[in-house]
Amino acid sequence: MSTPQPRCSGGTRAVEWATARALAHSLPVALPEESVPLATAIGRTLAAPLRAAVPVPGFDNSAMDGYAVRGDGPWRIVGRVLAGRTHPVAPLAAQAAVEIATGAPVPDGADRVVPYEVADRIGDVVRAAPGDRRHIRRAGEYAQPGQEVAAAGSRVTPATVGLAASVGLDTLLVRARPRVRLVISGDELIPTGPPRWGRVRDAIGPMLAPLLSAWGAVLLDSRMVGDDPDWFAEAIRDSTTDADVTIVCGASSVGPADGLHFALRRLRAVVHVDGVACRPGHPQVLAQVGPRWIVGLPGNPYAALVAALTLVDPLLAALAGRPLAELDAAVLADPLQPDDRNARVMPVRRRDARLRLVDGAHPGYLGAAAAADAFAVVPPGWQPGDHVGLLTLP
Repeated sequence: MSTPQPRCSGGTRAVEWATARALAHSLPVALPEESVPLATAIGRTLAAPLRAAVPVPGFDNSAMDGYAVRGDGPWRIVGRVLAGRTHPVAPLAAQAAVEIATGAPVPDGADRVVPYEVADRIGDVVRAAPGDRRHIRRAGEYAQPGQEVAAAGSRVTPATVGLAASVGLDTLLVRARPRVRLVISGDELIPTGPPRWGRVRDAIGPMLAPLLSAWGAVLLDSRMVGDDPDWFAEAIRDSTTDADVTIVCGASSVGPADGLHFALRRLRAVVHVDGVACRPGHPQVLAQVGPRWIVGLPGNPYAALVAALTLVDPLLAALAGRPLAELDAAVLADPLQPDDRNARVMPVRRRDARLRLVDGAHPGYLGAAAAADAFAVVPPGWQPGDHVGLLTLP
């Protein structure tokens, strides 16, 4: 990707919310690929299509416990076949049957498996009504060697790991996990304990740490820095030496204690987003120093959460090689004052296939967010009855 010329300003025009989210996903280049054991692949992103190494099933086998039969009944039982057998099964003659377990190899010549529950056995003779269901899983019915069974860009889930094992794989080719550092700014913040008068407990760091993990990132550490502009700029510069993404919590606006823009100018950063037309969370920043990324979040906790959903989630998805998640559409049941300029990101609960607003949403307080099922993205110009986008937390 070509590198634009450095620019940084605290006075640029805010971009639309959807545009900011799309830029955070379209600008980064995916991180390198690496091969990892299945046991450590959960949450990673496939860097290449997952292809079967062996046919699945590997041999014709029974899908039910019962009797493998040939021809029309009644059938005489001539043996038993259990799962785990590793030597060939003798072909069945006409009107013959073998008792068979689920997963056991089906003898050549068998037409179907008659489940126990529909069979009538007396001695070594079994009878059953004709049936259309065969209950036989044929070799290669689910997957052939070389067949793609999961696409590149897919998140590796427990089911993906089980699928990979079933098609004969022990490792997966995945994208490297983005390395992230939190730089939490503010002389007033404390990391633990009840804050005394004039101090504030940091809520953004504890909120972001599990989010980053759920979004597939590795949190290198979290650093608290004061408002001195030189120290602040040095902390960010130092972070960009090893972190793919540096998330600066606070200091993203243009007040006297907001030093992010000063630091970006000193770093000669390329600023792609400097303000987003949304409420809350307007003072968001997306910047780049070479291959490293810097995201500035507001200092108010709920506003910071909105900004993380807007910029951090799609940025990490891009670095991991995942597509940008499409937002579900829903109908907001509660009345809302129109806003022609800003998108609004509002905590909601799902009720009867509609969304209800959670009362008490404020930029500096997470109570409504903690009570929410999801977050409605209400676009500018929204009118009652219009659909809204829906963001969810992992």
